Amino acid sequence: MAQPSATPAAGAYTHAGASHRAGYLAAIGTVAIWTGFILVSRLGGKSALTGFDILALRLGTAALLLFLFAARLPAEAWANKRLWILAGIGGVGFGVLAYSGFKSVPAAHGAILIPGMQPFLAAVLSWWLAGEKPSAPRMAGYACIAAGVSLVAVPILSGNSANWSPAMLAGDGLVFAASLTWAVFGMLAKRWGFEPWLLTRFIAIGSAILYLPVYVLFLPKALDAVPWSTLVVQALYQGIGPAILAMVLYLRAVSILGPSRVAALIALVPVLAGLLAVPLLDEPLTVWLAAGLLSVSLGAFLASRPLPTPAPVAGTTPASARA
Repeated sequence: MAQPSATPAAGAYTHAGASHRAGYLAAIGTVAIWTGFILVSRLGGKSALTGFDILALRLGTAALLLFLFAARLPAEAWANKRLWILAGIGGVGFGVLAYSGFKSVPAAHGAILIPGMQPFLAAVLSWWLAGEKPSAPRMAGYACIAAGVSLVAVPILSGNSANWSPAMLAGDGLVFAASLTWAVFGMLAKRWGFEPWLLTRFIAIGSAILYLPVYVLFLPKALDAVPWSTLVVQALYQGIGPAILAMVLYLRAVSILGPSRVAALIALVPVLAGLLAVPLLDEPLTVWLAAGLLSVSLGAFLASRPLPTPAPVAGTTPASARA
């Protein structure tokens, strides 16, 4: 009697291949939008706009679009204190610090300190708060990230950098604080386990409710000091790209490829942003900065890649094969 074939049907391969292609396309879209976030934020920082202006344009645009075109938030969401905390940290806190920092730091510094530092900061927080000690391969990645940041700091600390200024150092501090804020936001969002689309909508709308009244009444503004084209670019890119599309694409990629593989691809952001800032923003790329970008990107890749699965001991049955 003929034995049943164990070979999957051709259609299964086709479906799996199409699914993986969709996952990689979503991941590439995420990388492109986050790279653009660095460049567009620095472009706004080089204009007369304040960091407060850029955040207002981002939150106002995202909240308006989601309010008009997305399903209404459930009533219980408005009473959830944890959602308001996340909106304050990930929406308002991160935005104020990041956009204020981009007023005085090059795009490459922002690329290193925000996406490049995320695996390192997330690991430190997990180790400190949850006792999750990283594995040796991950430690190698974190060491590369630390080395990359040190390489960027060498000419500044030695006093040999012609482009160094106290304002740049203060801006680096603000951008690093923004990165730490985002790492805390990510840790809390994971621990509290909100549905992603609910979280995306509430962060945009809740942050706008918290921030815009304070901005209108108390914070400095320079909206009338730039042309309309600058306002449109900042409002549409910041409000649609990082605030909405990047989140949707990221979640789509993670659901198909897994978080580790997607995080490894996102390690491309520091190098891409740093290199593109040279022709697009006329920013210098020194040897120290290039070495730092490569080291941080390599470290983010090593820290985020999937760990090898231990081979099963001879004579045992893998758990996935047990009845």
